Amino acid sequence: MGIQERVTTTVSTKGQVILPKAIRDQRHWPAGTKLIVEETPEGVLLKSMPVFASTDMAAVFGSLRPTGPALSIDDMNVVIAEEAKRRARD
Repeated sequence: MGIQERVTTTVSTKGQVILPKAIRDQRHWPAGTKLIVEETPEGVLLKSMPVFASTDMAAVFGSLRPTGPALSIDDMNVVIAEEAKRRARD
């Protein structure tokens, strides 16, 4: 925002700040949106909190149940060989 476009708000006695509707709409922050508050050298930064906590593959590996019967080692080797051939063509 440029200097002409700045909007002001006031901190209430309870420490609450009302974000202008235009900013809430632009950021898609409906009522109840959780915000992360970070102090920066320039001031305070508000960021929406991720819906899901960040994680890595090791944390979720094996958490999904298989949907079909288990494959034998021979069946797995056939599928791997077919995929290797397909990728070699591409």
